[in-house]
Amino acid sequence: MKKGCLISIIVVAFLALVVISMVIWGTKVYNGMVTMQESVTSQWGNVETSYQRRSDLIPNFVNTVKGAANFEQTTLTQVIEARAKATSINIDPTKMTPESMQQFQQAQGQVSSALGRLMVVMEQYPELKATQNFRDLQVELEGTENRISVERRKFNEVALTYNTYIRRFPQNFLAGMFGFQNKPYFAADEGADKAPVVTF
Repeated sequence: MKKGCLISIIVVAFLALVVISMVIWGTKVYNGMVTMQESVTSQWGNVETSYQRRSDLIPNFVNTVKGAANFEQTTLTQVIEARAKATSINIDPTKMTPESMQQFQQAQGQVSSALGRLMVVMEQYPELKATQNFRDLQVELEGTENRISVERRKFNEVALTYNTYIRRFPQNFLAGMFGFQNKPYFAADEGADKAPVVTF
């Protein structure tokens, strides 16, 4: 009788220890996923801030360029329209999908493309390039493009860490139970794999 009671106590104590260990492990894994998800959300905020900085500079840049006589109005219109489209697309980082990321990236790519065309056209206006205001804005835009590139890279890094963690065994069970989803990555812009052709 005493031996059976002792075995029952040992079994109950063992099961309690297993349950407590699993709860501690589950809590640690869950909190780790939350921390990593918040890192992704925070880094997404940095990406958006960089794009917003570029968006805020564009009206000043366009107004400076408008002062140039006979400047191509269609090029300015394309920049303004691309900016308007890009600022209308917002992504909730907690519900990010590959489709929403692609839509965001395409809109931002159109802004980059329109700004690139604007820069090419401006080469024909040396008096515009000579003004201090234009040069200052051009430097700010170039710096902002670099910031965007850095923040996109950092976003991909934190998304990689998060995605890897939630897909690994055994965390993937808890990730599925609590709805932790993979985050999409920024992809290279279309045509980025081809070197530009330089002719002299």
